[in-house]
Amino acid sequence: MPNLVRLILGFAVLGGAIALMIFGFWGWGILAFFISVLIIVTYFFNENMLLAQWFLRKDNMAKAEVFLKRITNYEKELVRLQHGYYNLLMGLIESRKAPMQSEKYFKKALSLGMQMDHNIALAKLSLAGIAMAKRNKREAQMYLTEAKKADKNKLLADQIKQMKDQLGMMDRQQQVRYR
Repeated sequence: MPNLVRLILGFAVLGGAIALMIFGFWGWGILAFFISVLIIVTYFFNENMLLAQWFLRKDNMAKAEVFLKRITNYEKELVRLQHGYYNLLMGLIESRKAPMQSEKYFKKALSLGMQMDHNIALAKLSLAGIAMAKRNKREAQMYLTEAKKADKNKLLADQIKQMKDQLGMMDRQQQVRYR
């Protein structure tokens, strides 16, 4: 459902709730008020995005993908602040199936912007992994340092350290190959 329709419907139900309270139907008015608040909240937080994030936390990629695919046109259905997160989630799901194809989603998520630093760090860490898979050490190192700067709460510190160790092993593998 487009966001404008959600907003109009939410305020219409809110007006109905106020009218019910004025005419003395307090129980129905309070129920209608809570329903209108729920509808207005879905303007800011799309239910498909919330369910996809929940299934991603449960590591159920198939259901998360189903809920993300329900968003047919994310530019119309989501608030502008959620565009980056949509692309981040699509990149995470795509990285399980075809890691090299997910690069475009992560780059688009970074270009659209995200509010939380650990999500920016996650996107840059994923891009570093893709760059390592392409044997592009300089780009991988750049993304790793940017991810380390963005990870202020040290939520991804172990993954960043592990990636740096793999980057060091990549140097040793190249030296062995040239001998």
